[in-house]
Amino acid sequence: MSIGYFVRYEGQSQEPERFIDYYMNTHGTFMKAYPGIRSAIVHLPVEGWHDPLKINPGSSFMLGEFTFDSVEALNAALASEARIRAREDAGRFPHFEGKVTHQAFKKHILF
Repeated sequence: MSIGYFVRYEGQSQEPERFIDYYMNTHGTFMKAYPGIRSAIVHLPVEGWHDPLKINPGSSFMLGEFTFDSVEALNAALASEARIRAREDAGRFPHFEGKVTHQAFKKHILF
């Protein structure tokens, strides 16, 4: 079992391309230094998809997914100097208006 740590951005940036570029090419280097991190994935919304059934399509601007081997590994990363530097860097992001949430999940592979 592995742990997925998700950072969800719900809202908008006045400069969405600049925000995403900064997150992926600058902020990502800070997160890469987290001890025990196995992978980092940035999910961006897809335009033009259609579900014929009535659903709530969501409103996320971006979703970051970070994988660790265990809760202990995640906790060590969250308490690390690398995390402190990443949080300091978050203050340099291009403007974002909205809600940002952080949540950890146990990963269970269905197939």
